[in-house]
Amino acid sequence: MKTVLSLLTACLLSSAASAELDTAALERAMANPNRPAADKERDANRKAPELLAFMGLESGMTALDLIAIGGWYTEVLSYAVGDSGKVYMQNSESPFVERNMPTINERLGRLSNVEHWMSPVSDIPAGSVDFVMTALNFHDVYNPDPAAAQGFLGQVAGAMKTGGILAVVDHEGSSGADNVTLHRIAFDDAVTALVASGDFALVSTSNMLNNLADDHTKGPFDESLARNTDRFVLKLVKM
Repeated sequence: MKTVLSLLTACLLSSAASAELDTAALERAMANPNRPAADKERDANRKAPELLAFMGLESGMTALDLIAIGGWYTEVLSYAVGDSGKVYMQNSESPFVERNMPTINERLGRLSNVEHWMSPVSDIPAGSVDFVMTALNFHDVYNPDPAAAQGFLGQVAGAMKTGGILAVVDHEGSSGADNVTLHRIAFDDAVTALVASGDFALVSTSNMLNNLADDHTKGPFDESLARNTDRFVLKLVKM
């Protein structure tokens, strides 16, 4: 059961964006022949147009794909914000990122509104970002060191405009389970961590990526799940 904690819902969203997300146009862009076939194979499970519309992404925004790795969401965000927007593809140096550099460089060669930010989030210009997406990786920030995760979230908040949107999607775990080994995080643990500092307020959740066939006892890469885990969807705003 996903227990929604106390919410602060009076915060008004604000940005310099010019138009609401056109989900039909985004779907057409995602179907273009230049987009990698491996990316397209994930579309049905990720429901990006529906998800980003729910989150409030708009064309013209400056978006940050946080811990982007190969950049699946970077490319989708690039289409969504359009030529008048910008996407920071944020990564830190690691062997995993290095293995993905051919994919990353191929994207950068096609996507003119994307900048690969191989640097800590704290180096992104303060107050410059309208929208942050962190997909299927907050558990890797939180699980090793919840206290360090607070410092990381403070850096994210510093890069964002007041009223900016933080979109969090992750593999849901069960409270009390070995979520470190399972590469998951319990819903309540995620919400508690995200709002603890007061930098962010949770304003909405969605069940659009629920998978009731996933009982949270297997890791995301278990073949039986076919990459379709039970995932929670959280929309927060920068206070």
